[in-house]
Amino acid sequence: MRNKLLTLVLIRDKCRVLLGMKKKGFGVGRWNGFGGKVEPGETIMQGAIRELYEENNLKVNSLNQVGILKFEFIGEPQWLEVHVFTSGVYSGTPKESEEMCPKWYHIDAIPYDTMWPDDKQWFPLFLKGKKFSGYFKFLGHDVILEQTLETVDDFDHLDQNYVFNPNQS
Repeated sequence: MRNKLLTLVLIRDKCRVLLGMKKKGFGVGRWNGFGGKVEPGETIMQGAIRELYEENNLKVNSLNQVGILKFEFIGEPQWLEVHVFTSGVYSGTPKESEEMCPKWYHIDAIPYDTMWPDDKQWFPLFLKGKKFSGYFKFLGHDVILEQTLETVDDFDHLDQNYVFNPNQS
């Protein structure tokens, strides 16, 4: 079974990062970046740009990929493959949506205690401008059983023009 392909976008403005409080669905009650599922016929980048706009009204022309994170949840058949992006260039004003309530955080005041447990591991790499790749195995949504995390030089091995087709294996 193919991994579930997801995106996560972190908007950074100098010493601030825009996070959203998840109001419903997977991850409800946690601060996170903006993103979600890549739809059939979209590239990963197109999915990330669309999700960012749908969840908080910001438009970007392009994003920089900073990470790939894979998540395994005990008892769930599919792994989550999350492509993490960032940008400091955007238009629009952050606006609450049905799914997310946006808020700016100073980089010294990131609310790790109300984020996913793995964020404490990789978010500091993002804040330092590093690129990373990681794997986290969860029991439930709060306990990390296994993890690997490393910095990487680039994501050149990825096909940036890959179009998601859920029928491909």
